[in-house]
Amino acid sequence: MMDAIKLFLEYVGVFFVAYLAGYATFLFLSVTVGSSVLYRKRQEQLLHNELRHDYYMPVTVIVPAHNEEVTVEDTVRSLLALEYRLYEIIVVDDGSTDSTSSVLIDAFSMRAVDRPVQYRIPCQPVEAIYYTGEHKVPITLVRKKNGGKADSLNMGINLSRYPYFICMDADSMLQSDALENIVRPILENDSVVACGGLVRVANGVKLENGKVKEYHMPKNPVVCMQALEYDRSFLASRILLDQFNGNLIISGAFGLFKKDMVIAVGGYDASTMGEDMELVVKLHVFCRSNRIPYQVKYAPDAICWSQAPESVRDLMKQRRRWHLGLFQTMWKHRQLFLNPKFGIVSFISYLYFLLYELFSPYIELFGLFTVLLAFLVNLINVPFMILFFLIYAVFGMVLSLTAFLARLHTLSLKLSLGDFLKAVLLCLLEVVGMRFLLAWVRMTALIGYRKKKQNWGKIQRYKLNQTEEP
Repeated sequence: MMDAIKLFLEYVGVFFVAYLAGYATFLFLSVTVGSSVLYRKRQEQLLHNELRHDYYMPVTVIVPAHNEEVTVEDTVRSLLALEYRLYEIIVVDDGSTDSTSSVLIDAFSMRAVDRPVQYRIPCQPVEAIYYTGEHKVPITLVRKKNGGKADSLNMGINLSRYPYFICMDADSMLQSDALENIVRPILENDSVVACGGLVRVANGVKLENGKVKEYHMPKNPVVCMQALEYDRSFLASRILLDQFNGNLIISGAFGLFKKDMVIAVGGYDASTMGEDMELVVKLHVFCRSNRIPYQVKYAPDAICWSQAPESVRDLMKQRRRWHLGLFQTMWKHRQLFLNPKFGIVSFISYLYFLLYELFSPYIELFGLFTVLLAFLVNLINVPFMILFFLIYAVFGMVLSLTAFLARLHTLSLKLSLGDFLKAVLLCLLEVVGMRFLLAWVRMTALIGYRKKKQNWGKIQRYKLNQTEEP
């Protein structure tokens, strides 16, 4: 019996060495490549060696909203401050039960209009449309029956006038040059069908005319750890995957899409929680299956500031929803698994999300079980195990700090000594604490998911563009 357990643990050990080595290598390459790309972009900006043009691609900015009375006005005002000339704003109120619509109508002097809608993508019917042309760009507000975020985005596409559209959350703000920067890859290459921007945590940030006026780490440690996590994720994996057209996710908080291509694939899938990822994967599958030249790009200098959950409970609800969306997308497009037809998207991107995102919490639980088994049968070197865990924690902490500081440098943001020390401490806490909590949330996410799979999810919102005293 002991020999069988020993052999089992040896095989498990080999698996975990390979698994962790693969993950560590990916993270190291991601942060290294990401930092290099950001440094190069920063040097180009300093030397004014970037594309400048007088031609503006017309873009529709779609803002789906459900019970966003606290944040939606600030979101629209940030859009009016963009350094861009040719765009329109469409806010889709998805059956809100609060004052989301009345806040916008009063703030921007909107009036009811009779405007026909061409339903090129199925969605819930219109209840009312409001419009104003008295500001920098046209603003349209459409009220519709509740159908979920994907359904709201489809309504915005049906109403949009322009060939490209931006999807954006109603709790977010764009920097003044964000639209110009996210459109640039399309002006450089017309085969681009989608482009994602960088999402950063808005808590603790104040924008003035679309530019960062104040920045510091929030007092709330839950928010601080999310800020560090966001920078690691958006700096690392997305820049690396962008090098070979391998990104499978464009954040629903800020992404640009080619409208006719999105209509061709049927728009957003209202049956999934991960409508943002599902659309991008669907575009990969459609273009490769039909041999259409295409690119899915990532613009790290197109910055969106999005509000992060401030309580552990809200954070858990958000991450549970994200993991459900990941599962639904991976299962729906399982034909990508090790399929030569889809090339590097199949063998690197899909495999990475399968092993290190979808299955990772279960693999981690299995690892803890084997450690406990080895300890019970006295087949584990406890001091070595503790040392290994500490090395893992320090490695993760260094990568997070590198990503965070690289992002601050390229944005010319300054950090006080107190905020820097807070970042160092919370990097460690995020690696050894919050990551395991979120792993548990992800592991249990599939329990009873069908009951609320199209629910927006209620998360406490706070006024945007507010800062705390450092």
